[in-house]
Amino acid sequence: MTRSLKKNPFVANHLFKKIHKLNTKATKEIIVTWSRASTIIPIMVGHTIAIHNGKEHLPIYITDRMIGHKLGEFSPTINFRGHAKNDNRSRR
Repeated sequence: MTRSLKKNPFVANHLFKKIHKLNTKATKEIIVTWSRASTIIPIMVGHTIAIHNGKEHLPIYITDRMIGHKLGEFSPTINFRGHAKNDNRSRR
């Protein structure tokens, strides 16, 4: 189920304040956040946000095509390294 349209998109309060402060100063710096559930809104375009993936913060540059998506979609949490070479269980 999606979020109600009567409510605005979810953006963490601390993240919104940091971006608003940088927009008023007209400066660019990396913003570190753990909020993967926050929605990308138009005032975030042009900023670099370091999103936590469970191990480290991955810097992601926000573009206009990302608006409406969640921050967590752009920082993968699992690194797939391929299937095992000698996996006889899968060949029956």
